[in-house]
Amino acid sequence: MPGSNAVRILCLSICTLAWGADWPQWRGLNRDGISPETGLLDSWPKDGPPLLWKIQGLGEGYSSAALSGGRLYIQGQHGDEEYVLAFDANTGKQLWRTHTGISFNESRGHGPRSTPTVDGDRVYALAADGMLVCLETATGKTIWGYNIVDHFHGRVPQWGISESPLVDGNRVIVTPGGPGAAVVALDKMSGKVLWASQSDQAGYSSPVAFDAGTARELAVFTGDAALGLDFASGKLLWRYERVANRTANIATPIVHDGEIFLSSNYGTGCVLLKSAAGGSAAEVYFNRDMQNHYSTSVLVGDYLYGFSGSILTAMKFQTGDVAWRNRSVGKGSLIYAEGNLYCLGEEGVVGLVEATPAGYREKSRFEISKGGYPTWSQPVIANGKLYLREQDNLSCYNIKK
Repeated sequence: MPGSNAVRILCLSICTLAWGADWPQWRGLNRDGISPETGLLDSWPKDGPPLLWKIQGLGEGYSSAALSGGRLYIQGQHGDEEYVLAFDANTGKQLWRTHTGISFNESRGHGPRSTPTVDGDRVYALAADGMLVCLETATGKTIWGYNIVDHFHGRVPQWGISESPLVDGNRVIVTPGGPGAAVVALDKMSGKVLWASQSDQAGYSSPVAFDAGTARELAVFTGDAALGLDFASGKLLWRYERVANRTANIATPIVHDGEIFLSSNYGTGCVLLKSAAGGSAAEVYFNRDMQNHYSTSVLVGDYLYGFSGSILTAMKFQTGDVAWRNRSVGKGSLIYAEGNLYCLGEEGVVGLVEATPAGYREKSRFEISKGGYPTWSQPVIANGKLYLREQDNLSCYNIKK
């Protein structure tokens, strides 16, 4: 009957939104660690949710997965080679593997640290030595690429280039940490430099773009400071140094309604900044109650949930007041979906915790086997599945009801 196809397409779209969503970049659709999926399991058996598949062969590294269009993209290292791999997200079958750079070796773990970013038919990935590549998603063929640290005369920090490229509009934003080029915007189609800004050292954090009134801005956490930049030109709008330490600034900025939350460890703390007209940012509060180390908090409603050192902490976003603390799964990372926190401890403990400021409420936990290095790769949820990476191993679990 007339219009039946349109109705069918609408129904399929609604089902897709309700049951599944891709995770195309670091920290998901909006770089906030939040999955919009519903219809997920409320609890797990003692051995964890059903395991759909497990593969080996990723090699060394802390890269987590990006998923789009039925494919999973991740980075790894074997011997003297770093690479990007693509897999069928439903079966774990390897589709292609592309060399991206030389090996990176460090006492706290070898290999790439970044997560690929998928944008249409292209995937962008950064190797630990600064090699940035743009690849075809279907074949892994290199479209363009060059080493951003060498090109912009930066320096690879002690634990390797760890940020994940931000693709926004026609631009790729990366932070090579060079003189006059701490942050750069590149044309995503060609790699051509559109602007370069500031002279901070490279940190380990990934940049975030956001709308501020009529303008688009960037929040960037470098090795020296938190920066606010004009997205179009790279012009410095504000600079805040108190939240930065000289060891490792890692957590991704969290932006909500014109306010920017930043946090770092090593005895430093956290800050909430409020952006204002004219390109300034004022401190709302600073405290030491949330010290994110290698992971980033998630903002759910009015509360932040994150690991302050090794303690899972619930903190009110607007005031910095702590609602509760718990040792939970041990020091770890977390993401959020449908009322729950998915926590992965660095010793391989996986926990399902209700996201509520009323108190710590753990629903389920299980353990994955681990090798000699901590499980620092962030969990990923996409299309009803939970993906966990432990160095050479990648496991896919069914978390759909």
